[in-house]
Amino acid sequence: MKSYQQTFAELKKQDRAALIPFFVIGDPDFDTSLTLLKTAIDAGADVLELGIPFSDPIADGPTIQKADIRAMRSGMSLARALEFIRQIKGHKDIPIGLLMYYNLIQQYGRERFFQDFHEAGVNSVLVADLSIDDAEEVTGPARAAGLDTVFMVTPNTAPERMQRIASQTTGFIYTVSLLGVTGSRQALSGTVEGLIRQLKGLTSIPVCVGFGVSQPEHARSLAQAGADGVIIGSRLVTMIESHLNAPSAAREEIALFLRQVKAVLSHRPPKRCPSGESATQ
Repeated sequence: MKSYQQTFAELKKQDRAALIPFFVIGDPDFDTSLTLLKTAIDAGADVLELGIPFSDPIADGPTIQKADIRAMRSGMSLARALEFIRQIKGHKDIPIGLLMYYNLIQQYGRERFFQDFHEAGVNSVLVADLSIDDAEEVTGPARAAGLDTVFMVTPNTAPERMQRIASQTTGFIYTVSLLGVTGSRQALSGTVEGLIRQLKGLTSIPVCVGFGVSQPEHARSLAQAGADGVIIGSRLVTMIESHLNAPSAAREEIALFLRQVKAVLSHRPPKRCPSGESATQ
């Protein structure tokens, strides 16, 4: 199974950030969701971040909340999510992280959950409603099962907590770009570039940025600020919602958008023409 370490090492040689799309497993149904994720992989995704649908996703805005509802109504469950992940890994061996909520893990059984999902092909599990103060709830069972750990840093995380989070993280630091829930934004927070630099000064663990990233220009600025990965979710989920009766149109829009984003993920600033304009548009 391909690891985060292998993936980020390869990308470092290419001097670019990872393209990390987020999808809710089973949105709008199992088969369509599977096809859409395969499309994302074929369009150049380096890592997948997947949500298991939950009734009370407190870190998510309306777009992903509606996706959770669609997926649950279509019959998505933890057992079906395992099969879904196995089929994704059968398409391509790509690192997969889960972003989910603790109630689902607790109800399934912690040790069994981490073991079963690692065996299916998952690399890490980020529990959105579990703070670093309660990290021992998941770090032991996750590492025993062979999973990497991923935790969140936000713009108001104190430096000493950043260091503590970094010390408990083996996969990547999920860097929240703004205060608030998930959702597309017209502009990124003015604090995110400083947050990236601060984290890069504290740790060698990869720093990946999500929440509010919805345009290629956002991805470009994050990559040039030093982000090791760019996570895009709500914009993609909106494309699914906009084409519920035309999944082929969703596939085309998602593939085009992801290719556009991947094209601008270099860590180097674009070259300038003599006129002063960018040589890459």
